[in-house]
Amino acid sequence: MKYAHILFGLLLGLVASTVNAQYRTDMLDDNYQQQTFVMPDDYEGKTVCTLVRKAQPQAGRKAVLYIHGYNDYFFQAQLGDSVIAHGYNFYALDLRKYGRSLLSNQDAFYCKSLKEYFADIDTAIACMQKEGNREIILMGHSTGGLISSYYLKYHPQAPVCGLVLNSPFLDWNFGWFMESILIPSVSFIGKYFPDWIIQGTSGDASYAKSLLKAFKGEWIFDTSLKMPLGYPKKAGWIRAIHTAQQDIQESCAIQCPILLLSSTRSYPETDEWHDEYMSSDIVLSVDDIQKFGKRLGPNVTARQIEGGIHDLILSPKPARDHTYQILFGWLDSIK
Repeated sequence: MKYAHILFGLLLGLVASTVNAQYRTDMLDDNYQQQTFVMPDDYEGKTVCTLVRKAQPQAGRKAVLYIHGYNDYFFQAQLGDSVIAHGYNFYALDLRKYGRSLLSNQDAFYCKSLKEYFADIDTAIACMQKEGNREIILMGHSTGGLISSYYLKYHPQAPVCGLVLNSPFLDWNFGWFMESILIPSVSFIGKYFPDWIIQGTSGDASYAKSLLKAFKGEWIFDTSLKMPLGYPKKAGWIRAIHTAQQDIQESCAIQCPILLLSSTRSYPETDEWHDEYMSSDIVLSVDDIQKFGKRLGPNVTARQIEGGIHDLILSPKPARDHTYQILFGWLDSIK
């Protein structure tokens, strides 16, 4: 295992040496910086990923690498600020075709396999190591939690000492017929017709309203990058998610410590506003999150946040504070 880590470090160093990027001021504010990495072209042409950091990393600190969810990008400056304040270095990755990394030639958020993101994570880790970060904690929200878990299943030698999962997308939040019949059928079709659009934009923006300061929430974000009505979903993307979820559910033995976080309850999203949206996960089933999350490895710490929403760090303040309390207590405890 020792030599595997050394080899993986050399490979990451090679990745870092093949990119030529410089930090510049980020869109969040002057305290954040970003750099863009040009990745190999894919089936849509040019592809990039973007690494964001808060301040110059301090030597000797552990570092957190945050990976956003679907229809998302990194805008949670309070998370980065809090991580720095608690004595850790902070980075966030906008994956290819998301946020800062979305190019005009690309279909937003689209992929045919979640393994496409592995190179982005490799590149981010290589850059972080080059900047002196030797102990790295991955933190993934929703689809980012699925991607992070999937990555570590296939990269057990990665220099990652912990995994934080914020409401990870480990299973669909549908009924039996959808999950057992329809989703597998669409997934199969997606192998041959990946560009088939099976769902248009959503007709409801309740989750976005629970977040946006202009409506019910506390936050400001770019709605051209995190779209209130969602974005059309293709059969190829459904196949990518379904394949990764099935793979992880069938077998997964992530060796590093895992912190699994979710709300205490889910609530069905409807066309009408309900105040319960401000204290529940209206995107995923918290029962599924806890069920499948606890199977990811031998060292899983599972916690549920009373009053938490889908993105726990964007919850109303009492639940948000509780999330941070658990997060930093766990980070301080892992070796």
